[in-house]
Amino acid sequence: SGYVVPFGDSPSPIDTEDIGKTVYMNMLSAARDYVYITTPYLICDRELLNAICNASRRGVDVRLITPHIPDKKAIFLMTRSNYKKLIDSRVKLYEYTPGFIHAKSFVCDDKFAVCGTINLDYRSLVHHFECGAWMYNTESIIDMKDDFLSTVEVSQLVSKHDATLGFFDRMFAEIMKVFSPLL
Repeated sequence: SGYVVPFGDSPSPIDTEDIGKTVYMNMLSAARDYVYITTPYLICDRELLNAICNASRRGVDVRLITPHIPDKKAIFLMTRSNYKKLIDSRVKLYEYTPGFIHAKSFVCDDKFAVCGTINLDYRSLVHHFECGAWMYNTESIIDMKDDFLSTVEVSQLVSKHDATLGFFDRMFAEIMKVFSPLL
């Protein structure tokens, strides 16, 4: 039952559409009950970050899991620099504590899901060759939801206090955002 649509995304000038970003944006705007997101990197542009926040502000249960143990400390700091805005918008943020989590998935309303290689960072969304599978009304969507919820059980909820960066960390993260297309 349902549909599975594999898709690929490639950098410009090969492809002039940002297919991965468009798929994510469409899921966020279509969500009515929940969107559960897992990503190892959260360095998205303002448009995508606002879409996540806006979904939560309109009453959608938005939960996001990122790693607690980084593979790259600068990228980890840049990821954390987005936490305050998300928490202020009522997004529930979790950090996966057993190790580094590298999953990239969106699950929405028991109807839609995406699993693939597309991180929530500029390079993955714009510059890399990426692929994914968009699913609609398939049994695997509930499996993905259950997996997300079991992953939350071994993750720690990020509080507003945890999301507050010190002055130098904040400055470093803001400077690094200028170079995010290169990271």
